[in-house]
Amino acid sequence: MHLRPSGVPVPRHGREVRPDQSSEVLENMANPLRLPPGMELASGDRREDKAMIPRHEMGLDEALGRAGDGVCAIGSEGRIVLWNRSAEKIMGHTTREVVGKPCCDVFVGKDEHGNRLCYQGCHVQSLVRMGEPIQNFDMETRTKSGQPIWLNVSILVVSPNHGRGPMTIHFFRDITATKDLLALVQERTSAPAGPSSANGDAGLTRRELEILRLIATGVNTKIAAERLHVSPATVRNHVQNILGKLGAHSRLEAVAYANNHRLL
Repeated sequence: MHLRPSGVPVPRHGREVRPDQSSEVLENMANPLRLPPGMELASGDRREDKAMIPRHEMGLDEALGRAGDGVCAIGSEGRIVLWNRSAEKIMGHTTREVVGKPCCDVFVGKDEHGNRLCYQGCHVQSLVRMGEPIQNFDMETRTKSGQPIWLNVSILVVSPNHGRGPMTIHFFRDITATKDLLALVQERTSAPAGPSSANGDAGLTRRELEILRLIATGVNTKIAAERLHVSPATVRNHVQNILGKLGAHSRLEAVAYANNHRLL
């Protein structure tokens, strides 16, 4: 386009523009396509695929795609409809490999006792159908390469809208390192049940015996600390040592052991 000396714009190709049309032509050239409110064009090489998609329908998928946790969205038929990049990094499966598959075939999750958690019509799906809340849970699974990992899973149910059925969204994160650390601590601190010394006191120190006798009277940690003139943290440490040496899982079990072996 160029301008005549009079200031009236004339297109290089096409008919001449009247002076009263010049502002409209310039505006249309700057914005060649006007979209209805709430509509937008996707940028980049996917323009032809997502043109004129309502913003509110794209927002959820885009947010889930950017989530730091792994995200696996399950449709009403129990098949995967969304798998984000974090899920790819954690599990090793690409989106193309898992979308359309039943989630139970991808995760094959088990609990700490080896019981299978993932199957058609699993407990999670049953709770979703009943509208019951679902607590987060841990499960063991394997990556694409066969590496065993532990996942902590949280569930979010999205109600049906815009012609789409309800989605059950699984947010999961890798907690394998935490599980391994807890197992190591438990192994290091555990001790065989029963006495480990000739007199049946399980190797308890004099201070530990004092605390065990106080526990047997029903006092709490704070009162025991006051009577022994130590901090509550010190009492708790002694209690943990007592439980480990006696092979007990609670203070009540420790007192029962002490009574049976005449330590009190």
